[in-house]
Amino acid sequence: MTTKEKLKQILVEDLNLEDITPEEIEDDEPLFGEGLGLDSLDAVELVVLVQKHFGVEIKDMEEGRPALQSINTLAAFIEDKQE
Repeated sequence: MTTKEKLKQILVEDLNLEDITPEEIEDDEPLFGEGLGLDSLDAVELVVLVQKHFGVEIKDMEEGRPALQSINTLAAFIEDKQE
């Protein structure tokens, strides 16, 4: 399973997204606002889930804001930190 596939699965299962499957999430779709509609509480939970599942820490909003734009940006952030 790729990082992007795992992220999509985590979003749907752990954030309890309804009416959407991991396969329906576009790689460049915004995670917040008009995209998937995540909110600030989801952001906090997502930061915890990224650390739990990938061992990667998002230290603050300065680091997190660009990383949490889309599946593409989050996967790139995780893969960069794991190297």
